[in-house]
Amino acid sequence: MKKQSLWALLILGFSLPAIAQDPNAEKYAAQISLKQAKKHLNILASDKFEGRETGKHGAEMAAEYIATEFKKLKLQAPVNGSYFQEVPLIETKFEVSSFTANDKALTIGKDFLFSGNGDAKKISANEIVFIGYGIGADNYDDLKNINISGKVVLMINKGEPMSNGISAISKTSAASDWSTNRFKRLQYVMSKDPSLILAVSPDVTKALKSYSPSGGRLSIKKADLPVTAPRSGAIAQINITPEIADQFLKKSGKTYEALKSAIDNSGTPQSQTLPADVSINYGPVKKDVKSVNVLGYLEGTDLKDELVVFSAHYDHVGITENGGTDKINNGADDDGSGTTGVLTIAKAYAKAKKSGNGPRRSILFLLVTGEEKGLLGSEYYSLNPIFPLANTVTNLNIDMIGRTGEEYKNSADSVNYCYLIGSDKLSTDLHKISEHANATYTKMKIDYKYNDPKDPERIYYRSDHYNFAKHNIPIIFYFNGVHEDYHKPSDEVSKINFKLLAKRAQLVYYTGWDLLNRDKRPVVDVKNDMPASR
Repeated sequence: MKKQSLWALLILGFSLPAIAQDPNAEKYAAQISLKQAKKHLNILASDKFEGRETGKHGAEMAAEYIATEFKKLKLQAPVNGSYFQEVPLIETKFEVSSFTANDKALTIGKDFLFSGNGDAKKISANEIVFIGYGIGADNYDDLKNINISGKVVLMINKGEPMSNGISAISKTSAASDWSTNRFKRLQYVMSKDPSLILAVSPDVTKALKSYSPSGGRLSIKKADLPVTAPRSGAIAQINITPEIADQFLKKSGKTYEALKSAIDNSGTPQSQTLPADVSINYGPVKKDVKSVNVLGYLEGTDLKDELVVFSAHYDHVGITENGGTDKINNGADDDGSGTTGVLTIAKAYAKAKKSGNGPRRSILFLLVTGEEKGLLGSEYYSLNPIFPLANTVTNLNIDMIGRTGEEYKNSADSVNYCYLIGSDKLSTDLHKISEHANATYTKMKIDYKYNDPKDPERIYYRSDHYNFAKHNIPIIFYFNGVHEDYHKPSDEVSKINFKLLAKRAQLVYYTGWDLLNRDKRPVVDVKNDMPASR
């Protein structure tokens, strides 16, 4: 997407002030300083906080720290006098009590990886359906005229049929989104309601080598969700290597490689039903988990019933049980940087109000839990809002603003850019406000790469703004891009560019300043071009 110039926006008739800094906005932006950022992040991303995993002691410590900082800034505690909104979660760990392929017993972590939800199940079958790549494109459909409802299916879970370097789907040398979008084929196959998916990929070999038992999957307790809330499917996915796939195919006399080669060489589906004895027993073990969102409220003046939300997630992925000597995933960038950004922005606005220059609209500073577990804290807030969603003007969400992403490592803009996602998806007003704030104050390169509906990374769906956007609330997501330390213990404070962090946080602050003080809220006037669901 091309960035429109400010003059073009003015010609289109959008009412914005001339390019001139607001002295008050600049005055309080100085509170977003390197000193403040270093103070917060050195604490939040320290080993003491144990990687801030949701439901664990380190995350509790981080929540207490944030609440203490909100109290120091004299922000109101809006949850019945508390800064904490309890987010009731349940941890579901699925245990596979038995799994056999043609009478050979298989072991989790050694032979397969398991992903599933729902109730306990026992599945027995004397056949499997090989469904090739599980692709359903217009010119290539592995499931055409095949009913797999209630069946055990075996699918190739990497790549797509290629012959002499040409894809059977795209008809070019470029892979289609059936390969580049990691969710698309699984969603398609799941929509056909099989009983069990055996997903084959050579990548599973490496994953098995680093396997360690996890604590299970967190979700919001069902009793705390409205009955209309959507539920996820309950189809188990077994990730296996080509070697284990051959064990499932043993009775048929075929091999995984032969089946795959037949598709690749012909460019046509080779789906077929094959004899195989498969038996699996699995079921959930559940326990309650406590966690909290942390909320600080600053009341506005004449437009105080309307609200702008500044958000980030304070959780990370905790402690890695295997690996090297450094086992703590400190999450300095993800999302210690965003949490730090929100805390410094809160200080700027608190100072403005104390000096008699507080915003017209109110502000909610929302630090959420459970983002790494599936955007749980922001989902819970959106379903149980402390302030009416109808009065929520915009959500400005920050997730990773302290580093230079891979694509900018050797760029002249490496210390002066930011990815923005979603600014134009619901409101042309919001996009123009954002562009104007940057042109007037921060003058960064704004990159809209991840705004493309076809972008394979699907970043639009991968942070907490999504739970506002799906309720038709305009959002902007600020992001520095993925780097080599993403979700690793090496995401340390020592690698943070604090000057860049502060400048990106100032962009968020200045955009918020306009939203908080303008006469009219951004109009929702765009039909979102992003796919309807993640």
